[in-house]
Amino acid sequence: MKIGDKVRFLSESGGGRIAGFKGNNLVLVEDQDGFEIPMPINEVVVVGDEDYSTKRMVEVEQRNRAQEKAKEDKRSLRQRLNEGTDDAEARAKGQDAETVTAKDLAADDPSINFEPQPQERRGGDKPTVCLAFVPMDKQNFSTTRFESYLVNDSNYYVHFTYLVAEGSTWSLRQTGEVEPNTKLFLEEIGREQLNTMEHLCIQLLLYKRQKTFLRLPAVDVQLRLDGVKFFKLNTFTDNDFFEQPALLYPVMEEGKPQNGFNVSAEELKSQLFGGNARPKEERKAVQPARHDNAAVLNDLAPEAVNPERGKLVKRYEPAQSKSRQVKQVLKNDKIIVDLHADQLLETTAGMSSGNILDYQLDVFRRVLDRYKTNKGQKIIFIHGKGEGVLRQAIIHELNYKYKHFQYQDASFQEYGYGATQVTIR
Repeated sequence: MKIGDKVRFLSESGGGRIAGFKGNNLVLVEDQDGFEIPMPINEVVVVGDEDYSTKRMVEVEQRNRAQEKAKEDKRSLRQRLNEGTDDAEARAKGQDAETVTAKDLAADDPSINFEPQPQERRGGDKPTVCLAFVPMDKQNFSTTRFESYLVNDSNYYVHFTYLVAEGSTWSLRQTGEVEPNTKLFLEEIGREQLNTMEHLCIQLLLYKRQKTFLRLPAVDVQLRLDGVKFFKLNTFTDNDFFEQPALLYPVMEEGKPQNGFNVSAEELKSQLFGGNARPKEERKAVQPARHDNAAVLNDLAPEAVNPERGKLVKRYEPAQSKSRQVKQVLKNDKIIVDLHADQLLETTAGMSSGNILDYQLDVFRRVLDRYKTNKGQKIIFIHGKGEGVLRQAIIHELNYKYKHFQYQDASFQEYGYGATQVTIR
C-alpha cells in the first residue's frame, strides 16, 4: 500500500486514492471531491479499476466476519439448524425470536444442563457415615487447624443436620445434603473452639432419587468430642477416605447408628482402626513410661487403699471394669490419669450416671492416696469439660478431703480445657 493506490473502505461505502500516511495506523484517503479522509489502515483495501475486484474483496471480508460470529455462537448444532423454524414458531406465538429463554433452549436440547446420575458401588446399600477431622498442617501439628468433613460412604443421598449442645439446648451449626459416595467439607476449626464442641449431634435422613430403594429409619446420633485427641498425633490414623491421617467419629456403620455416648471403648477402636486394635487382655493395664521408673502402680488392690472399694466393685459385672489397677502415664515427671468412663470401664451398660460418677471419684481418691507421701509430685486428671459434673465433684473433694493439696487447671496447650493438675504438698 503506497501513495496513489486506489482503495475502498471496508466498513462503509466510499473510497478514493491514498494521499499520504499519518503515523503507523492511519491512512489519508482523498475522495473525488478532493477531501482527505483519515481512516484506520485495516479498514481500507487496495483495489484495481475493475469492479469485480472490489466486489470480491468485500465478499471475502463479509465471509470472514460471518465465520468469526459463528465461533461466538454457543448454541448446539441442532438449534442452529432449526433457527428458521424456531423464529417462525416464536413469531406465531407473538414473541420475538431473541426473547426465547434458556429454559426453552434446554427443552429443545437435552444435553444442556445435563447432570449424570451418581455412580453406585457394591455394598453401598449398607450406609457408612462418619464425621472426620483432618489436620491442615501435619508438619506443624502443635499449631495446626483442622478441616471437618461429613463422609457419606454409601449409595444414598444423605440430608443432615449438624448440631452442638449449649447446656440443655442445641444450636444448628450446619445443614445440607451429601451426594452418594462423596464427602462434604463442613468447616475449619481451631483447638480454641474445642471446648464449645464437646457434645455434638448428627441427624441423618437417607434416600435415593429417580429409583426405588429400601427405606431406612432417620438417624439421631450424639457424639462426645474428646479434645485431648486433637493434641495427640497418633490418634489421627490412615483411612480409606483421605490421603492423610484423619480422626474419624462413626455416625453410622453398615446401616447401624453408632452412638458415641454408649459405644464401648473397644468397639469404638475396632470401628476406627478396622479391627486391628489389640485386645485389651493382651496389654498390661499398667506400663512404666521409662524402664527405670518405679513410680507406676504395681498391682495395687483397691481394697488395700479403701475398704469401702470392695462394696463399690460389686455393683459392676466382673468383666465390666477394664482393670482393678489404674492406668497412669509418666510425662515430664507428671503422672497423667484419664478419668473418662470409656477409659475405665469396658461398657457402661446397666449403669446409671450416679454409678459412673462414683466409680470415677473412687479412682481419683485411690490415685491421690497412693501418692500422698510424694511431696511435690504433680498429677494430671483428665476429666473432660462436658456438663462439668465430674470436675465439680473433683474440686469438692480437693476443697474438703484433700484441702492440703494444691490444684489448678492443667495446660490448655497439652490437655485442652478438661484437665486439672494436683500438686502433692
